[in-house]
Amino acid sequence: MNLPLSQRFPMELIPVIDLMQGLVVHAKGGQRDQYQPLKSPLSLDASPERVIEGLLTLAPFKTVYIADLDALMGHQPQWRRLNQLTDAFPEILFWLDVAGLDVPRRGVMGPLRVVGSESLALCFEERLLPWPQESILSLDFMGAHFKGPPGLLVSDRCWPCRVILMNLARVGRGDGPHLAQLECFRADFPGHDYFVAGGVRHEADLLDLKVAGAKGVLLASALHDARIDPLSLSRIMTA
Repeated sequence: MNLPLSQRFPMELIPVIDLMQGLVVHAKGGQRDQYQPLKSPLSLDASPERVIEGLLTLAPFKTVYIADLDALMGHQPQWRRLNQLTDAFPEILFWLDVAGLDVPRRGVMGPLRVVGSESLALCFEERLLPWPQESILSLDFMGAHFKGPPGLLVSDRCWPCRVILMNLARVGRGDGPHLAQLECFRADFPGHDYFVAGGVRHEADLLDLKVAGAKGVLLASALHDARIDPLSLSRIMTA
């Protein structure tokens, strides 16, 4: 696909680490209680250090998204493991989703806090105002159902610059990204950088998202099963 000049910009590709009980798990369809330890040709085991090292053989990723599934399922956050990872990879900017909790800053690079809408109570405005602009908002959907306070979709006045459109039902299923949703949000709430998560299958999906105006894409399954190879990553990240 030949992109018009207006759309020839690097798109950020962000690997996803779903961390449960200290191990990386294979996320699929948002059914967290059924997730199993990740089996990937990029890593000999499911330890997050080995998985991240394997991902970095594909491309020089600058950012990695980590979802602390223990915290998201109502258990204690995995602070010790998260701190070990940020210390082990000081060159990586980590985006951490720890069920809406504040993320302690460790060093110049971050990590940065991701606030998932599914973790917010109905009184979310009291917690988010003022919202540090370096934070990232994740608008979480399960199919057409929005997982979060309905008022969050009425106005974007509480939103930070960076917004993730997280389609949990599409995660790990290879159903394709929700392009129409991205287009609707960009039309209704312009002025934000949108990152799409869930459903990406191959390079063509990445190009479609680029044309639709995505600032970046969160990836997992398509990297581990080699549907998106290093050459494809290089084309998207540099073109």
